[in-house]
Amino acid sequence: MERKELLKNSKRLVIKVGTSSLVLPNSEINLRAIDQLAFTLSSLRQAGYEVILVSSGAIGVGMKLLGLDKRPETIAKQQAIAAIGQAELIKIYTQRFASYHQQSAQVLLTRDVTDFPTSRQNVINTFEELLTMGVIPIVNENDSVSVDELDHLTKFGDNDQLSAIVSNLAQADLLLMLSDIDGFYNDNPHTNPEATLYSHITEITTTMEKAAGDKGSVFGTGGMMSKLKAAKRVLDSQSQMILASGKDPAILFDILEGKEIGTLFSNEC
Repeated sequence: MERKELLKNSKRLVIKVGTSSLVLPNSEINLRAIDQLAFTLSSLRQAGYEVILVSSGAIGVGMKLLGLDKRPETIAKQQAIAAIGQAELIKIYTQRFASYHQQSAQVLLTRDVTDFPTSRQNVINTFEELLTMGVIPIVNENDSVSVDELDHLTKFGDNDQLSAIVSNLAQADLLLMLSDIDGFYNDNPHTNPEATLYSHITEITTTMEKAAGDKGSVFGTGGMMSKLKAAKRVLDSQSQMILASGKDPAILFDILEGKEIGTLFSNEC
């Protein structure tokens, strides 16, 4: 089945943007990318799509504001930096979305909130109401209260996993994961020029897991293995995911038109 056919009924979207797309290599905030993202998502919403944004970047932005070039090792400092960065990040998003006449909202989550039945239902209700109102929820993990020692209780692990969980909670038709790579390859394309891009994956195999790396950037925490785990969550919930480059957020227009961009994870062939 052609990709355009597979995606034709995708109206509720979760878009995940990684830190590498929001923070430049020189540690400056990528205002151009954030503006393009706001324009693209606002345009999609106005075209009739329901849009949820899962955004990384709180710690990266906080590090920039404090003039840090190395991620602190202590949990308390990471939490403090995340609190500073999250406030700045949501301020920038709010300003940019407002310039395109699009209302946005902040939703901060922890793992225990989505695991506990009552609060989980409250999160689902919140998403439904915001989407009904035409608002774009901006979701991030509440890093200022999540702690590594209680990983299984409070932390999602990284925002790749969070985006897959949000996709499931919101019963999204498609998770669009924008990263610093064009898709999933059979080997590391940065070190192997012969690496081949997968266009369509229906099942996560052990061979694919071995080909995935596990290291993120200095600002982020995710890696290719994390993206595979997220894709598995999506496939298990009978939904779809596309992994593609986030260098230019306008790529979302082409993806939704059915162009063969990035890697599609879908149970359907």
